Amino acid sequence: MTAFTRRFSAALLIALGLPLAAQAAAPQATHEFTLDNGLKVIVREDHRAPVVVSQLWYKVGSSYESAGFTGLSHALEHMMFKGSGKLGPGESSRILRELGAEENAFTSADYTAYYQVLARDRLEIALEMEADRLASLALPADEFAREIEVIKEERRLRVEDNPSSLAYERFKTAAYPASGYRNPTIGWMRDLQRMDIDDLRRWHDAWYSPNNATLVVVGDVARDEVKALAERHFAAIPSRPLPTAKAPLEVESLGERRLSLQVRTQLPSLLMGFNVPGLSSADNPREVHALRLIAALLDGGYSARLPSRLEREQELVAGASAWYDPFTRGDSLFVLSATPNVQKGKTLEQVEAGLWAELEALKASPPSTEELARVQAQVIAGLVYERDSIAQQATSIGQLETVGLSWRLLDEDLAALRAVSAADIQAAARRLFQRERLTLAQVLPKETPQ
Repeated sequence: MTAFTRRFSAALLIALGLPLAAQAAAPQATHEFTLDNGLKVIVREDHRAPVVVSQLWYKVGSSYESAGFTGLSHALEHMMFKGSGKLGPGESSRILRELGAEENAFTSADYTAYYQVLARDRLEIALEMEADRLASLALPADEFAREIEVIKEERRLRVEDNPSSLAYERFKTAAYPASGYRNPTIGWMRDLQRMDIDDLRRWHDAWYSPNNATLVVVGDVARDEVKALAERHFAAIPSRPLPTAKAPLEVESLGERRLSLQVRTQLPSLLMGFNVPGLSSADNPREVHALRLIAALLDGGYSARLPSRLEREQELVAGASAWYDPFTRGDSLFVLSATPNVQKGKTLEQVEAGLWAELEALKASPPSTEELARVQAQVIAGLVYERDSIAQQATSIGQLETVGLSWRLLDEDLAALRAVSAADIQAAARRLFQRERLTLAQVLPKETPQ
């Protein structure tokens, strides 16, 4: 859905004079149970179509990795498709394609997940194959030798040959000095070059265990049906002791950090990141929800403050954005980025001053009742429409559970956002947007050798 559609939908709901939270459908029946081996299973019923989403989430990602061993979680994700006790390399994907199913996987700092979208009567096939590779992953050395070259090329294309991605990767190493969030999910190239198959075997043995996983099934299913299938295919897989995994927490007030990055870009840009809590690490959850609304207040479409003030009124920036991820297993970052309007002769220093002015305005004065209502409506309407998708429902449940929160927050989220006051937004800005929490990067065009 486009930003315009979200704004129009939110405006329409307000015009109807009805609370936005009431526009969301009543929460679907959701069931939770745990097998004897520790596998948690969450089933959410959505009977609108004979389709089901199956996702298996593991509590491991790049933030779990240590120096010299970055990229293991992502590389193992690739190798999970390279054969198991019952199937050869690529056979599971072929079977799912022939069934008309969609499948894929993704790795982040906090988790690795595998999913299938398929007809409800074919769910057992997906669960059987997922259990098979959990219990008997092959990890052949010859397949790894080929796949690691694919991963290296992926890093070159997505990071090293992508100026914005390269700059943000370098920026994160300064913004997260105390935690594994500094690790790139794909891994550092020098770590990829020295990774071997035994590294992946040890990583799989350490973290891929039923007591470190959550199975999420959303769609046209019932609790007892999924429980029977989970018992049939997963119950015999033994649990294992898990390594200790502490939450990635940052130094709150390390002091302002500045860096200058030269990359192959045509225009300079600015990155500003503030170390802030996530929902898992926050003492005050309302502060986290205030940050979510601040991100939308600054960068939530045409009428938000950054585009309306810095871009159109002052002609200071060619573009600016704000983003914040509250659903992390540790601390997070609130990030601002902007590109100066070089056609008007604007500089990075002027852009920095302009961004600080907007943050100081939040500290000095809370948003008006009207502005807060608009932003809440916009964010809530986006979430309501987003969760119309069964895939998004499953992903939200899996993400919450895997970072140490509860899937129940999914059904409480709209009320939590509506409860944020203008004073909460001002208080969050005053406490968190401080220079001692700031990492700032000037991203500059790389000079061409003469």
